[in-house]
Amino acid sequence: MRKLLLPIAGAVVLLASHAALAEKSQTPDAQATWNLTDLYPNVEAWSEAREQVMARFEEIDARRGSLGESADSLYQTYRLVSDTYRQAGRVYVYASLNADEDLRNSETQERRQLADILFARFGEVTAWMQPELIEVGREVIESYINEDERLAPFAYQLDNSLRNAAHTLSPETEQTLSYFSQTFGAPNDTYSLLANSDIPWPTITLSDGDEVVVDSQGYARARRSTNRDDRKLVFDTFWSKWGEYRNSLGAVMNSHLQTQVALAKARNYDSVLHRELFRDNLPPEVYRTLVVEVNKALPTLHRYFRLRARILGIEQMHYYDIYPPLVSLDRKFDLEASKQITLDAMSVLGDDWVDTQKAAMDERWMHVYPQRGKLSGAYMSGFAYDVHPYLLLNHNDNYASLSTFAHEWGHAMHTIYAKQEQPFETAGYATFIAEIPSTSLELILQDYMAKSAVSVDEQLFYLGHGLEGMRGTFFRQTMFAEFELALYEAAERGEALSGDRISEMYGEILRRYHGHDDGVVIIDDLYTNEWMYIPHFYYNMYVFQYATSQTAGTALYDKIVKDGEAGVDNYKDLLRAGGSDYPYKLLVNAGVDLATPGPYEAIVAKMNATMDEIERLLDEKEEQR
Repeated sequence: MRKLLLPIAGAVVLLASHAALAEKSQTPDAQATWNLTDLYPNVEAWSEAREQVMARFEEIDARRGSLGESADSLYQTYRLVSDTYRQAGRVYVYASLNADEDLRNSETQERRQLADILFARFGEVTAWMQPELIEVGREVIESYINEDERLAPFAYQLDNSLRNAAHTLSPETEQTLSYFSQTFGAPNDTYSLLANSDIPWPTITLSDGDEVVVDSQGYARARRSTNRDDRKLVFDTFWSKWGEYRNSLGAVMNSHLQTQVALAKARNYDSVLHRELFRDNLPPEVYRTLVVEVNKALPTLHRYFRLRARILGIEQMHYYDIYPPLVSLDRKFDLEASKQITLDAMSVLGDDWVDTQKAAMDERWMHVYPQRGKLSGAYMSGFAYDVHPYLLLNHNDNYASLSTFAHEWGHAMHTIYAKQEQPFETAGYATFIAEIPSTSLELILQDYMAKSAVSVDEQLFYLGHGLEGMRGTFFRQTMFAEFELALYEAAERGEALSGDRISEMYGEILRRYHGHDDGVVIIDDLYTNEWMYIPHFYYNMYVFQYATSQTAGTALYDKIVKDGEAGVDNYKDLLRAGGSDYPYKLLVNAGVDLATPGPYEAIVAKMNATMDEIERLLDEKEEQR
């Protein structure tokens, strides 16, 4: 997964964690690739647009000292900055998408670097604005907003900036820190090079004679093998190779942790967690309640593991037994089938949704199939406000690809609905909200497929896929969040964090979640190296929002099922709100309060109900034999 850090949160959503990993390279026809000429007709036009954005930086810098002069002066400055940012986003999207088509192309990679430099420079030339705004003061700024209606689109942004007064440094210090913005990301860059380029991945031979390079994609594919010996070989090979780099990656992770702890202290935050929750004005209870409720629900997770052991015919589950599908499904879902099934499933959201999504799918907004050099995974990029969303997929014609297809179109439809209602300044939504429509569309698809299944085995497949989704998102991402918080708290206490110590900390949490001590799932020492494989730990308390979003998405889908049209309208109103208010407030207005146990208890109940249904179907099959 890649996360793009931009001055306005939620501008781009990148979600490779829900990847349908490439099993083979294809050369797709033009209709299965995106049309970047919607952004710029050619590279020359892109270069010219980038130069135009850069030319505005002097003009922005010349606005220093103007924010408190008058309402008109405040408006002129913010309009200039917003328009520049809007153009810069379009420049970035073109370069980023073009580069992801073929990571081997040095020219497109260099253009992406130029776009990164553009945003780093943008951060430098706007670093003075928040300190100056705070110096002017809330009373004056609010009087300007009341005086000049043109400031209405900036009201939320201005309030959010003023809210940061206690954590904003002097203009000189803010300017200095802006020069180091790329340097602060050095640990992540180093990790990415090690993980994706420098580690020499070994090749193994499976029981059927196939040779597999056990890199991240080979691991993700081969760990699903139905042959248990093959799965163990894949796990042992993969985690042994990571273990050879434990000292180096421990040092890289510690460097990241120390950098973030220092930055949080410099800005007068109590902790890194305080900083990350404060950014979106999230109550600490959201994070704490999630962790508490998930730990209370571990017996449900353990029930799932025991059910998995029953279906797979395994007496004692090991960690390498988690990934093979519970039931095989010999059914293909090509692009056209994925489109039609998704549209049929989304009929529950109304004709306007289906008509809008169908029209969008018929355009060249997607890069669909795997091909040599293309970025693996899947994401939606919605930052080009004046154009449309773009979706990168790696479609393999299987159900995982269909589910990913629905997931990413959830993001795209969120962007479309937000743009219909919101100006550019409030169309970008926070991550806390972003994952809700994607996960809810997966739920809608899963229910539709289970109800339309033509056999018990097919129904079991879809129900099992849904269970695995809840395990992987609700439980696993919370486990990651708990581990990440433990790392930061250890760093804040001044503890030494070597690779060995980090593996020990990860192993304790990994074993607790999987019931190792009770014999539910056995976790070998070697597999405690898994933390090295997870890039999300360099994204600063990011992963918990996957779990909260799935929880909220489940709650909102339940409202759709129970309340019908009123539930659908409530759901769409949340999407249309974009980033017009603080995300927690938007979600509470939609009827979901993630600072309370209720929504978490509901998703656990849904998981238990799904297992009840699976066990009923299994008993029915056994009786028929």
